[in-house]
Amino acid sequence: MKVTSLDLNLLIVLDAVLEEGSVTAAAHRLNLSVPAASRALGRLRTAFADPLLVRSSRGMKPTAHALALRPRVRALVEDAQNLLGPAEEDTVATLRRAFAVLAPEDLIGCFGSDLLTRMRAEAPGVQLRLLSEGRAADEGATVREGAADIAISVNTPKEADLRSEGLVREPLLGVVRAGHPLSHGHVTAARFAAWEHIVVSRHGRLHTATDRLLEAEGVRRTVAASVPDFTTALRLIATSDLVGIAPAALARNLADQLQLALFPVPLDLKPLRISLLWHPRRENDPSHQWLLTRIREAAGRPAGRHGAGSSTPRRVPAQEGAHPVQRGTCP
Repeated sequence: MKVTSLDLNLLIVLDAVLEEGSVTAAAHRLNLSVPAASRALGRLRTAFADPLLVRSSRGMKPTAHALALRPRVRALVEDAQNLLGPAEEDTVATLRRAFAVLAPEDLIGCFGSDLLTRMRAEAPGVQLRLLSEGRAADEGATVREGAADIAISVNTPKEADLRSEGLVREPLLGVVRAGHPLSHGHVTAARFAAWEHIVVSRHGRLHTATDRLLEAEGVRRTVAASVPDFTTALRLIATSDLVGIAPAALARNLADQLQLALFPVPLDLKPLRISLLWHPRRENDPSHQWLLTRIREAAGRPAGRHGAGSSTPRRVPAQEGAHPVQRGTCP
């Protein structure tokens, strides 16, 4: 069946159903009754001659046709929202909208509270959906498909069809529990490698760039385990003799709570490159630009205009000398 016309309200329902993967959740999000959302989905299935969502062992899953439709539907809904929504940034106080931001769990834990505080103070009607990387392996695809308004990514290459902007460059520090032998004295590559390590890898890798740098120094380390995020690594380090490496600000933020000791890593480690990623279709949306500004501020960047790739990321100085705990703001 060829679709010649379709009620915009039906597309809004389709957008919500595809994002939520549930008619009930979509109905709640849109302030509709579940029967009304179900009827809308029935009309959409007839219009597109496709079931759109099918049952699976893990709930409702989109069909191949629905996945193909998703970015186009998302773009149409956003265009309509931009057309009918606030035209000026100073109307943000009355804005009613939900934003989705994809970010590593460590970063959500670092600046999520500050971001929410800033947003709620200016726009109490705005809701924020903070999505962890566990929900999507490909930040670019998630942004491209419209499942996230903005992705905050770590060491992600630029993609030609998406906008990107450097947010911060975060140095890495060595981390051990308080009282560990490495918390005292000068840490050499040999001392650093002599203890069992825990590494962070989303894909479970046990050999990283740190190993290559150590091998260049003529030493090898033993990796006892890998975990998918830095916060988990720090918690395991706090109750063991394991040695780890973590972003300076995150380690400093948790040092008092977990009783950690921090020290400069005796290797030339590259800092983490943290970037913002969004789709060009959002460029002229004032509320989207407002959200970008709030994220920059929460990350310690000054407010103002920042063209894609035009800003200089903040560099947090590495800790020097002995190992007193220094408090910091998460990137």
